[in-house]
Amino acid sequence: MNDAPLIHVVDDDPVVRRALRDYLAATPGLAPRGESATGHEATAYVEQHAPDVVLMDLNMPGQNGVEATAWIRQHH
Repeated sequence: MNDAPLIHVVDDDPVVRRALRDYLAATPGLAPRGESATGHEATAYVEQHAPDVVLMDLNMPGQNGVEATAWIRQHH
């Protein structure tokens, strides 16, 4: 059984998202699972999949990372 924390990556830049996922995947004991480009996508993902950690960009168009993080903290 794998006890690695499930990590969700959120960033509006696809190059940054991919780099973070690759870095996390290469780090023993970490398990990147899923990624989102917006705060709205992130909150929907968390609602459905309940990852252990959300690595959130703060400056995104629409619902920014601060707003998305506040929602996640309030609801999970």
